[in-house]
Amino acid sequence: MSLAEDWRAAVREELDAAVALRHELHRSPRVAGDEADTAALVTAALGRGPGRVVAGTGRLVEVAAGLRDGEAVALRTELDGLPVHERTGVSWASTGEAMHACGHDVHMAGLVAAGRAAARVDLPVPLLALLQPREEGVDSGALDVVADGGLDGVSAVLAAHVQPQLPPGVVAVTPGAVNAGIDEFTVTVRGRGGHSGYPHTVADPVLALSAVVVALQQIGARLIDPTIGVACMVNRLRAGSANNVVPDVAVGSGTVRTMRVPDRLRAHESVRDIAGHVAAAHGCTAEVQIEHGEPPLVNHPALAAATGLMLDAMGHPVTTDFRSFGADDFSHYCERTRGLMMFVGTGDARGGLHDATFLPDDGYVATVADALVAGYCAAVQD
Repeated sequence: MSLAEDWRAAVREELDAAVALRHELHRSPRVAGDEADTAALVTAALGRGPGRVVAGTGRLVEVAAGLRDGEAVALRTELDGLPVHERTGVSWASTGEAMHACGHDVHMAGLVAAGRAAARVDLPVPLLALLQPREEGVDSGALDVVADGGLDGVSAVLAAHVQPQLPPGVVAVTPGAVNAGIDEFTVTVRGRGGHSGYPHTVADPVLALSAVVVALQQIGARLIDPTIGVACMVNRLRAGSANNVVPDVAVGSGTVRTMRVPDRLRAHESVRDIAGHVAAAHGCTAEVQIEHGEPPLVNHPALAAATGLMLDAMGHPVTTDFRSFGADDFSHYCERTRGLMMFVGTGDARGGLHDATFLPDDGYVATVADALVAGYCAAVQD
């Protein structure tokens, strides 16, 4: 039997315990920055010692030493849940104000199944479990993992994420850009307020900001290659304190998501240009602040291709053309070493990502584990 076959068979012996772990993790989620309990639970389940603390509440655990010298391969999982009140109704649901509404409980359990099974096979190079905090937080846990030396001596980083936009059981192994880079922007429009009964005496920043919001849609419609795409969304508006008073200031904020670095830079310039000129046309001024977030997530093409072949040999349906304008700070790893983010289709019957009803079936623990096994085997093949 091949390494992948041996390892996958060993995974099947770990699934009952992994599913039980999934339920325990799901019942007691921790939000970004408060994952120490979760990290300790997953580390204990791996049974390879305490590992090394990274990024404050994360861990880096050597799961297997490997038979030969060589850089390690890391399997990454996220530790954090979301501040969502769960509405799934299962007996192991979270009862607090946090929930694993993005499937991280499935990812952790799948990694533990693969990691524990690794003890019963001979791996060629070291295998690391990267338990990353703050994937959902404002402050990127991945950046802090890198700053703490978490990728030193690592030749590849692998991850698998459940995805209700894909049919059940399909695994996406797409080369190149698969997740968007995301940046947040705030547009502050300043005008001249006054009495709403005398509109000719004011420079209305609310009207100007409304026009800015509409005009920003031209970034996607006319300024960026539509075959690649961009998503520019204004999601929050703030202005005024009374119904009959025109305010001096109106503020809009949102996100801009792009798949390529040149598009990212052009989108930033366009937000500034559109806001400034549209505001000026209304007798107002506009100030734009842009907070840089995650870069686009770009999968290593050769690693993606080899992993797809491995998964196909395992009998998993594979696609190579799924992309999402969601963002993930796994992208920071991909900028520094070979990286591969896979997506495991769950269908949308059990809710969507970040939804209070999201609950992938326990069977996806095995699929996530298989994806990680296939990724490792592809990363180390000669």
